[in-house]
Amino acid sequence: MERAFTPDVVVVGGGLAGCEAAWQLAQRDFRVRLFEMRPLAQTPAHHTAHLAEVVCSNSFGGEGDSGAPGILKAELELGGSLILECAHLSRVPAGGALAVDRQRFAERVSARVESHPLIEVTREEVASLPDGPAVIATGPLTSPSMARALQGLIGDHYLSFFDAVAPIVTHESVDMEKAYVAGRYGRGNDYINCPMNKEEYLAFYEALTGAERALPHRFEQGVVFGKDAYFEGCMPVEIIASRGVDTLRFGPMKPVGLPDPRTGREPYAVVQLRQDNREGTLYNLVGFQTGLKWGEQSRLIGMIPGLENADVVRFGVMHRNIYVNAPAVLDEHLRLKKKEPRDLLLAGQITGVEGYMESTAMGLVAGVNAARLLEGAPLPEWPRETAMGSLLHYLRNAEIGERAFQPMNANLGIFPPLPQKIKDKRQKARALYDRALNAARWFWSDLRRWNGRP
Repeated sequence: MERAFTPDVVVVGGGLAGCEAAWQLAQRDFRVRLFEMRPLAQTPAHHTAHLAEVVCSNSFGGEGDSGAPGILKAELELGGSLILECAHLSRVPAGGALAVDRQRFAERVSARVESHPLIEVTREEVASLPDGPAVIATGPLTSPSMARALQGLIGDHYLSFFDAVAPIVTHESVDMEKAYVAGRYGRGNDYINCPMNKEEYLAFYEALTGAERALPHRFEQGVVFGKDAYFEGCMPVEIIASRGVDTLRFGPMKPVGLPDPRTGREPYAVVQLRQDNREGTLYNLVGFQTGLKWGEQSRLIGMIPGLENADVVRFGVMHRNIYVNAPAVLDEHLRLKKKEPRDLLLAGQITGVEGYMESTAMGLVAGVNAARLLEGAPLPEWPRETAMGSLLHYLRNAEIGERAFQPMNANLGIFPPLPQKIKDKRQKARALYDRALNAARWFWSDLRRWNGRP
């Protein structure tokens, strides 16, 4: 007669983050019960019962030392990421990016997780918050019952069901010979302003109203993108523009109270940039949340005076996405602050990160942290110089107003600045890569020594 499986820890959600968290725990000799509601309770986006099913793009982003995605993957490899390993084994040609055969990737992850002797996969919907220690990794399509359970703990204002994001650019890529710093009516100097004359504005308006929109996923229609389903508080800029040629000039591009110090006159229209992180390396385009295709966004941003050569680190998106207001509800270790004892962790997209590898990384972090809780050990501090450390820093330190916090992907703008300024983008990326990997190697070496591992 088989002995009953008694888990040391529960992981809810069999996506990228949940599988990674379960794997990290099991590799540290803890027994894990991994709950996945599919196929008993299906989502509108998934089509199989496989764990780690990839439902949107099959690209996991760039590799190498030329950007933040490559840094993050190198760090995941150092941490023994199951998801990254299976992605490499399932890759398909995609130039400098890591793209996967969806079916083979999901099958490979499922096989590895389900065959691990310390992981038991339970096909069952979890409708309430489990007793800790536990990891919640239910993703952007968290079931209504689990969403209600989270709301009951953290409050209605700290759980978002709709992601309306404006593009973000780096501060150093803004041409300040054309832009100027000013607050409306002389109130402070908190905004960068990109002025437009009438000719520039009309050209921008025509390009915007004619730009191609990204088609919503089938499961989002009627939820976000149905008729009259846009929220007035986060209206896509292209929808505002469609209401008339001057609507932008009375909305997000209003020039009133923003005279250009070089002319002393108000411009015809103005695009404002607002600081997006505490370090002041990132700025978002105020009121420019959008559902346009990324190529169209890039073309339009390049038409804005001062942003012709802007480095866009995140394009705008509008889609259904459940995530918490991380700075308000999570501590620096991804634990829910309102849960005592602090043994309930979140992982993946629900924490407020954006992207496959970012979700995987937060699954790895949650898995390692949960293992340390079980060991009675101090929780690790991820080095700020690393991609994982920078993502955790963003989740902890971003603005925490009810509508201010927005999900973030890995980008060089969230890393702490280098001690010396490097103008060449390729050299700067390489310097950040080297610094991050040195810090990550030290971190993992130190963590393994503490655990008595080789």
